[in-house]
Amino acid sequence: MTTFRLNTEYSPQGDQGQAIAKLVKSIRAGNRHQTLLGVTGSGKTFTMANVIEQIGKPTLIMSHNKTLAAQLYSEFKNFFPENAVEYFVSYFDYYQPEAYIPRTDTYIEKDSSINDEIERLRLSSMGGLLSREDVIVVASVSCIYGLGSPEDYEGMMLPFKVGGQISRELFLTKLVDMLYERNDIVLKRGSFRARGDVVEIVPAYLDSEAIRIEFFGDEIDRISVIDVLTGTVTLKLPHYTLYPAKQFVTPADKLRRAIVAIRAELDERVAWFEKEGKLLEAQRIKMRTEYDIEMMQEMGFCQGIENYSRHLTNRVPGATPGTLLDFFPDDFLLFLDESHATVPQIGGMYEGDRSRKTVLVEHGFRLPSALDNRPLKFNEFMANVPQVLYVSATPARFEIENSVVGNTDYIPHQRDRIGEPETTPALLPRVSGSKQSIDAFDVTTPGKALIVEQIIRPTGLLDPVITIKPLKGQIDETIELCRQRIERGERVLVTTLTKRTAEDLTDYLRDIGLKVRYLHSDIDAIERVEILRSLRKGDCDILVGINLLREGLDLPEVSLVCILDADKEGFLRSETSLIQTSGRAARHVAGEVVLFADQQTKSIQALLAISGYRRQVQIDHNTKHGITPQTTKRAIQESLQMFNKAREVEEGIVREDGTEYAITEVIRELEGEMAEAASKLEFERAALIRDQINELKKQAGLAPDKPTVHKGTRKPTTYPKGTSKRRK
Repeated sequence: MTTFRLNTEYSPQGDQGQAIAKLVKSIRAGNRHQTLLGVTGSGKTFTMANVIEQIGKPTLIMSHNKTLAAQLYSEFKNFFPENAVEYFVSYFDYYQPEAYIPRTDTYIEKDSSINDEIERLRLSSMGGLLSREDVIVVASVSCIYGLGSPEDYEGMMLPFKVGGQISRELFLTKLVDMLYERNDIVLKRGSFRARGDVVEIVPAYLDSEAIRIEFFGDEIDRISVIDVLTGTVTLKLPHYTLYPAKQFVTPADKLRRAIVAIRAELDERVAWFEKEGKLLEAQRIKMRTEYDIEMMQEMGFCQGIENYSRHLTNRVPGATPGTLLDFFPDDFLLFLDESHATVPQIGGMYEGDRSRKTVLVEHGFRLPSALDNRPLKFNEFMANVPQVLYVSATPARFEIENSVVGNTDYIPHQRDRIGEPETTPALLPRVSGSKQSIDAFDVTTPGKALIVEQIIRPTGLLDPVITIKPLKGQIDETIELCRQRIERGERVLVTTLTKRTAEDLTDYLRDIGLKVRYLHSDIDAIERVEILRSLRKGDCDILVGINLLREGLDLPEVSLVCILDADKEGFLRSETSLIQTSGRAARHVAGEVVLFADQQTKSIQALLAISGYRRQVQIDHNTKHGITPQTTKRAIQESLQMFNKAREVEEGIVREDGTEYAITEVIRELEGEMAEAASKLEFERAALIRDQINELKKQAGLAPDKPTVHKGTRKPTTYPKGTSKRRK
């Protein structure tokens, strides 16, 4: 068992202790599935950290988007400063996949902007998993895409030690084989320089540090860590292990074998196209593939090499690709955060990727083997996971069906709905409603699992009161409710069904003197952050939105959520949506949710039942322990006003001299700031700067960052995802 040391001054509060105990007992019993049903604000992340510490297994934490993953990464870095906490998300700031539209003969080249810092963190994750056991990797769904083979990656690692025997020439050759680039002028990540008997390398997974190796003949005399900028020695090492510079590397013998197999497939494909009378496609695939083969022979690498991953790893057609999961040992622990959103996202990746690549193959842009460069199918993903803990306030049908076996405290609500599109049966207590002790749970038999509730918040806050009002006059009633809350210095969220309704309602409320803004998908990510900040600060009192007022919003000042047209059953008024939206009022002591509806749909009934049950449990707990609920306190983040400031700079520059050169200089400075923000994982700020760069380019008549689209055929620009091989 690996040693994880949780660094915190807090101890489990509310019902976190019982949740941790039950989950740990279930996992140690060998159960494969378990669910943590934690309400908003109950401290699910802290519970996860305690489970990791007690179980002591390498851990993968998956989130359904990069921003939430970054937040989890930051929290777990603070929780486990002595352990290896890694971050593995898509390294593309911008990504347009290669595609072809036959109807218009439009070929879209792959276009991307790689985030150098995230690529470094991905390499650090891979190396950490192969060299340490106390590893926690926070990842997005990108971890189910093809990646370099762990066997090849580990086989290309270069260990060396003081006193070790290796010639300088052989050492440099190995660096080149590991895809490090020689640069005797500037040391940068993934490069090395050699000066006499001294070789200096900046490992691909480090940033400001380099490794200096000093030779005495064919013996390594000294190994030091140096500062890249000053060259100052900061640490002397007895030994070191260097990881490859790319996410996938292929030994020379495997590459030669792969090229033979690629040529054989090419000949077969060209013959098939010619037989079918598709001479254009035959010529196209021949030219493209021959060029790639030539690049691999000369450079050991080509753009789009991931499309040949099946041959590079010697897999049979249709075989499961290697992914980050293969870098983990056979026994590891998986957390699916916000599982109601993450599970469907995992399941939907394969078909979309397959559809796009099938068109490319049929029209001669790729060999059929490119179809095996793909994400995992859902059943393949689950087959690679030994134990999983689903974390959500609204677990969906999949989590419930897998975790409810052996659970003696909960039963799925409205079981007959399992086969319907709505995928979130509510969990209701049995008639007795009594909380049972951990010993009452049958979690000692492998194969069984449970759903653990975490209802009690450390702050003592209750679930918001749910009130139903008629549809007639819902706007006037909403206005009156808003005025009451505003007089008390509180904030209000109002959810509508359409963008047009949100905008029209915002205009109407503003015309009658209320401070209100709207929020929907047409508003860019950074402006959304600024709008939410203005709500918390009090610059506006009411926020009108659609589906953006769900999970992931932490707004302690909000005491009222008004849901218009709540009985219009559908995605935006489903059980999951209603529960998640209601949770936005759960951080205020006076939290209330008003549903405007003329009938109680199944989703509304489920919301009322589960909210009533949770409130009663929370009230009983507070009464028993003499707890007085307290509104959550959280500092308001600093403003992201760069958008407006950049506009002022832009206008000032244009008025001053009107030259394109001045704007180009500003663009260069902004690009530097964007890279700095991305390196700090401040994705919203980076996206804002990116938007401003594009606006400045448009002002100057320069081409903004966008995918390259053209008619006809041309060799695409491709970027590697990696080749892979299963390791089991």
